[in-house]
Amino acid sequence: MDRRHFLGTGAALATAGAPLLGGVARAAAPRTATRPASAGADALPSRADITAVLRKVADRWIAAHPDTGDNLWANATFYSGLMALYRLTRDARYLDRARSWAESRAYGLNGGTTTRDADNQCAGQVYLDLYEAEPDPAKLTAIETCLHRMTAVDPVDKNDDWWWDDALHMGMPPFAGLGALRGDPAYWTKLHSLYTHTKSAEGGPGLLDPATGLWYRDKNFLPGGILSPSGKPVVWSRGNGWVAAGHVKTLKALPADRSDAAEYRDTLKRLIDAVARVQRADGFWNVNLADPEHFPGPETSGTVFFAYGTAYAVAAGLVDRAARLPVAARAWNGLVATAVHPDGTLGYVQKVGDRPDSSQPVTYDSTADFAVGGFLLAGTELAGLAS
Repeated sequence: MDRRHFLGTGAALATAGAPLLGGVARAAAPRTATRPASAGADALPSRADITAVLRKVADRWIAAHPDTGDNLWANATFYSGLMALYRLTRDARYLDRARSWAESRAYGLNGGTTTRDADNQCAGQVYLDLYEAEPDPAKLTAIETCLHRMTAVDPVDKNDDWWWDDALHMGMPPFAGLGALRGDPAYWTKLHSLYTHTKSAEGGPGLLDPATGLWYRDKNFLPGGILSPSGKPVVWSRGNGWVAAGHVKTLKALPADRSDAAEYRDTLKRLIDAVARVQRADGFWNVNLADPEHFPGPETSGTVFFAYGTAYAVAAGLVDRAARLPVAARAWNGLVATAVHPDGTLGYVQKVGDRPDSSQPVTYDSTADFAVGGFLLAGTELAGLAS
C-alpha cells in the first residue's frame, strides 16, 4: 500500500487533541488522560519558576543516583540535559557531576572507537559540551577518532548505520558539533548521507512519511507491518521525540546557510506542526500518535522531547509563536502538574523500548534517566522564551 495514502488518511482533518489518523475506542483512559486543560494552562511560567522546577527534578535524580552511571545512550541523554541546565544556571554542581561521569568513563565510548552504532556515540554529545565548558583535547579523542573513521577511513559510502529513528538523536549531534568545532564540513556531509538513507525510501528504510511529517520507528512499522490492536498505524511518540531532539541539537551546531540545515529546519517544522495537531488536552502526547486508545494515558518521554522541539522551533522562528508557544507551554504545565512528584521525581515515563507496547504499564512512579534529561532540555529551552 502506498505510504502516503496509508498514514496520510485523515491527517488534514485532525484537530488538537484528536487522533491524527482516527481512532477506535479500545479501553477506558485513566482520569488524567481526559482531564481538561485548566485556566492558564497555555501560559508560559516565569523563567524563575521554570528554573526552580528544573533544579528540583535534576537534584532529585542526582540524589537518588549517587553513582554517575554508564556511558550508554540513556544516561548520556540525562547528562546532555544536565549540561543544558548548567548553561542556564551556571551552577558548578551540575558541571562537576557531568565531569565526574565523563572522567569515570575516561571520555570513552561503549564499543570503543570502531563502533558505528549511534547509541554508543550519544555520549560524544556531552563530551563536546564538556569541552566547550573546559577545553581539553583528551575529552574528544574517542568521539573524534570514531566519527573520523566513519567519515574518512572506513568505506565512506557506507551510510546504512541509522536504521531506526532514535539514531537521529543519538548520532546527528556529535557529527554536527564536531564538524563545527573543527571547521570541517566533511562531518556534515557524512551526517547528511546517513540521515538521507534513514529518511528516504530510495535505497533506505524510508522512515519519514512525506504526507504527514511523522516518522516510523523502524521498517517493522512501515505500511504492511505492525499495527495497533484496533488496526491503526503505530507511530511511536518517543521515536518521533528523538527525531525532534536530534534535529534541534544539529541545527544549534550547523551554520544557518548550509543547504542541509535548510532541509533539517523544514523537516523539524513539519514534525512540530504535525504533533501540535494531536496534543492531548492535558498537554501530553499519547504513546501512539496514530491511535489514542493504544495504551491511553499520560506519557512523559515523548512529551518532553516535543516540548523541547516546539520551544526551539518558536525561538528559531521556524513556526508561528502565537500558534505554537501555547503548545509548548501546555506540555510543560501538564508535565509539572501531573508527572513531577512533590519530591522532584519525574513520573509517567515509558521506559526502554521500541514501540507503544514496550515497558507497559506506564505509571505515576515509572521514571528513567533519558526522560529526566529530556525534561531538562525542554525546560531550559522554554526558560529562554520566558520572562
